[in-house]
Amino acid sequence: MTRAIPGIEDAQTLAQAIVDTIHEPLLVLDSDLRVLAASRSFYETFKVDPEQTMSCLLYDLGDGQWDIPALRLLLETIIPERVAMNGFEVSHDFPGLGQRIMLLNARKVLYATSSNSTILLAFTDITARRAIEREKESLLDRTRDLLNQKQVLLQEMQHRVANSLQIIASILMLKARAVTSEETRFHLKDAHQRVISVAEVQSHLHASGGVDQIEVGPYLSKLCGSLAGSMIGESQPIALTVLAGQGVIGSDKAVSIGLIVTELVINAVKYAFPTARDDAGITVTFDSQADGWTLIVSDNGVGKAETEAVATATHGGLGTVIVDALVKQLDGHMTVTTTTGVTVTIRHKDAPALAPLAA
Repeated sequence: MTRAIPGIEDAQTLAQAIVDTIHEPLLVLDSDLRVLAASRSFYETFKVDPEQTMSCLLYDLGDGQWDIPALRLLLETIIPERVAMNGFEVSHDFPGLGQRIMLLNARKVLYATSSNSTILLAFTDITARRAIEREKESLLDRTRDLLNQKQVLLQEMQHRVANSLQIIASILMLKARAVTSEETRFHLKDAHQRVISVAEVQSHLHASGGVDQIEVGPYLSKLCGSLAGSMIGESQPIALTVLAGQGVIGSDKAVSIGLIVTELVINAVKYAFPTARDDAGITVTFDSQADGWTLIVSDNGVGKAETEAVATATHGGLGTVIVDALVKQLDGHMTVTTTTGVTVTIRHKDAPALAPLAA
C-alpha cells in the first residue's frame, strides 16, 4: 500500500529526483509535447542547456534537431492510440553527436483527478550495438563464403586425387602386362590392387560430403560392396557381410579403418579359400563403445596355426606392414586367432572384448 505525498511541492521534488536518477536520457512532456522535465543524462548526452529546454516544444529543441518524422509518428499517431510504445527505433544525425540510432520507449500517463496527461520519453543509444551486430553479420557472411570456397577446393582436390589414383593404377596394370618376370608381375598387380583400394576408400569418403563425422555402418557396407564387386568372382563366390551399429567416427580415422578393412578383406579373399566352397564367408564387424571401438575381420576359411598367424600378422608382407602401421596410428591393439578360419581383432584403447557377431 502506497503513502500519499504531503504536498504538491514535495511530489514535484520527488518526481524530479527520480528523473535525475535515471541513467538513460529521459523527457517528461505535457499533452502539447512541451518539456516539463528532463533528466541530467539527457542534458549531458545531447549537449543542450536546461534554460533552453524547459517549457520548450520538443520539436524546437536544439535548433529543430528533434523535428524527426519518425518521432512525430510515435508521439502524434502511435502514442494517442496505444498509450505505450517500447523499442521504437530512430536513426538520425544529431548535432554534436553525429549519426546515432536511438531506441525510444514512450508511455502516456493518465491521471485520475485531472484530464491532463503527460508523456514519458526515454532514449537508449544503440549505435554501438547495431555496429557490432552488423560486424557479426559481416563476419558470418565472410565465414560462409570461406566455407563455400573450402568446400569447392576440397571437391576439386578430391577429384584430382581420384584421377591421379586412376592414372597410377592404369600405369601399374600396363607395366604388369608388359614385364616377363612372374614375380615382378605379381608385385605390380599387388600394388595395383592397393591403389584401387585407396581409391575406393577415397571415393566413399567423397560421397559422404566431406563431413567430419562418418556413419560407420553405411561407410563399411559401401566399401565392402565395392571390394566384393571387384575381387570376388563367380567361380569362387564368397559372402562378404558387414555387421555394424549406429556409431560414428571422425573422417580422418575412417580413412585408416577403411584401409585396414580393405587389406584384411583382400588377404582373406586371396588366401582363406584355396578351393571353392558353398559356405565361404568373410564378416566385418564394427562396434563403437564409450571408451573406444572394436573392429573384427573374420573368415571361415582354411585357417592356419595360431603361432603362424601371429607371425604373419606381425612380420608378414606389405599388406601386413600397412595394417600394423595403421593400427598403431589409431592407437589400437591387434590380435590374430585361428580356429575355423582366421579372426583379426583390432581394439581401440579400453574397448571391452567383442566376439564376432553371427552373420
